[in-house]
Amino acid sequence: MMTAEELARACARVMWDDDRASQRLGMSLDHIAPGAATLSMTITPEMTNGHGTCHGGYIFTLADSAFAFACNSYNQRAVAQHCSITYIAPAVEGDRLTATAREVSRRGRGGIYDIRITNQRGEHIAEFRGHSRTVKGTHLTQTENMQVSQTDTK
Repeated sequence: MMTAEELARACARVMWDDDRASQRLGMSLDHIAPGAATLSMTITPEMTNGHGTCHGGYIFTLADSAFAFACNSYNQRAVAQHCSITYIAPAVEGDRLTATAREVSRRGRGGIYDIRITNQRGEHIAEFRGHSRTVKGTHLTQTENMQVSQTDTK
């Protein structure tokens, strides 16, 4: 039987392998734990808007990816039911943004997650809140669950 930490890491590996959007935007998965995830991304010139700052959609996408990894860390597929973001300060080209997701509540099929987005200086850029809903399916099959457990203990 896997520990909760091993399960979270195994689910993240499966998700990351198929997450072309996060990969193509240059995100990195820096930390994963049950109900928690940290992803980061550097703002490129292509991510800036007419004001010369990072387009809010990219900040939202980084936060949404951290939310997804956090709420899918229990081997139960989960999707976003509702998300909101509050922008606090602008990010600019070259900034390394970090989105840190933490679980606030998980009951039944629903969960609430708060994601704080900061830059490389620790400045608060945005706050994101995501509400998740579990759906049918798991990330790991019973066989994969056993194989991952054996390889993680070696």
